[in-house]
Amino acid sequence: MNFCGIMESDCRIPTTCCRPRILVLHALFWGLVSLRVFGASIFSNVDEKPTVTKPAALPCWQIEEFVVATECRHCRDFEATLAVCSLTGYVEQINCTKSNKGEYKSCRSSLMEEHLFWKFEGAMLGLTVLFALVVVARQRSLDRLASEKVRRQIESI
Repeated sequence: MNFCGIMESDCRIPTTCCRPRILVLHALFWGLVSLRVFGASIFSNVDEKPTVTKPAALPCWQIEEFVVATECRHCRDFEATLAVCSLTGYVEQINCTKSNKGEYKSCRSSLMEEHLFWKFEGAMLGLTVLFALVVVARQRSLDRLASEKVRRQIESI
């Protein structure tokens, strides 16, 4: 018997993992993984210049102050073709102060945020229940195995 009160053959950590050959193989493996991950920046060609693309015309609300003319609302059918509606499905109309332009800006609705929050909460509750059932099933299985082992030990006496 060892310090845990279980037989040596029931030890869950194999002693073969601590042999020097295995440790060297682990060090070699993790060294290669590190080289692959960090080596990309080391061995990359430093002389290459990044490709520069000309930025598209920025909307006025990204470069100047603006006032919200129409609060955030769901996109109407005829607005569904607008690029700003395809992002979130919600849009608000804004007026830029300097250029005096009126534009549409994608926005996040509080109703949409609440809906996403409750979807997340439901998913987390479902996962909690699922994993609780898995834990109970696993514990019952382990208890059954332990009882069977004790029964066999008693029968062998």
